[in-house]
Formats: sequence, C-alpha cells, structure tokens
Amino acid sequence: MLISTSRKPSQKTRAFCKNLSHALGFDYINRGKMSLRDLQLKSSQLGYDSLVLVYEMKGNPSKITFFSNEGEELLIILGSVTTTSERLHIKTDEISIKCDYPELAILGNILNVRCSKNPKENYIHIEKLEDKTLDDTENLESFNKKIANISFYNKFGNDTGLKIAVRKVIS
Repeated sequence: MLISTSRKPSQKTRAFCKNLSHALGFDYINRGKMSLRDLQLKSSQLGYDSLVLVYEMKGNPSKITFFSNEGEELLIILGSVTTTSERLHIKTDEISIKCDYPELAILGNILNVRCSKNPKENYIHIEKLEDKTLDDTENLESFNKKIANISFYNKFGNDTGLKIAVRKVIS
C-alpha cells in the first residue's frame, strides 16, 4: 500500500503519514502536484494494489481514504489522529489486527493483515466505544463523539501513542 496526502499538507499530516508508514511497513511519498491517477500508477509501479490518502481540515488529519489502484473507494475513516515522535518498534512483517468494531473489520483485508483474537505484540487494536446515536435532545457536540479508537502496539506489547479516533466509517 502506498500512503500519501492531500495537496499541500501540514507538518502534522506529514508526520502522521510517516508514523503510519513506519507502523504498517508501507511506502509514503509526498504528493506534490500528482493527481489521484498518478498516485495509483505510482502505487502499481511499486507493486502495491492499493493507496491510502490522508486529507486534512484546518491543518489536522481528518479523513483517511483507502483506494484500490482502479480508483474504487474501499473505506473512508473520518476522525482525528495522535502522532508520536518516538520510535514505534513495530515488526511490520509480524503485525496482526484485533477488531472489536465490525464495521472496521474490512481494514484487516485492505491492509492484508491477519486477524487475531488475543495478540500480545505487534498489533493494531480497533476498539469500539459507546454507541453513537443522535436524537432531538442531543446537541452537535455529542454527535461528533468518537465511535472507535485504532491503536498501534509494538513488539514489546506497549501502546506506541499512534492513534486514530474514529468518528464515522463509510464503506
């Protein structure tokens, strides 16, 4: 998988993309003036079958879109991220995924990562948070609550600090 950004990304978005590429063992490239089609061709040239683009809002990563090299949107995650400046210490060839949120189980297939019910190290944990419902009495702030957290754990079983707070999933 090739990781890139929207055009003219902020430093925070670039840092997140670099963290994500180190955590998953995928390549990250600066987009520059490349079109989506150019990125898909580059992904194919590098031997990948998919592409992930990180978009931002007000300088912060806010949308992660997974594409096939044919241009099909596979998954969209809306939310916010937390990056780290520490070394991640993830063995990317041994990474697995633990998914407690069924709507994001497809992420294992997209990332080509095996699922595991009780991993101890080198894993991605997709943790479901309380159900998100909106009725007439709730305000917009409660509607924007997190529905899941995606956390990355290293070869020692420790949380790396790299997190994605998911607010909405579109598949």
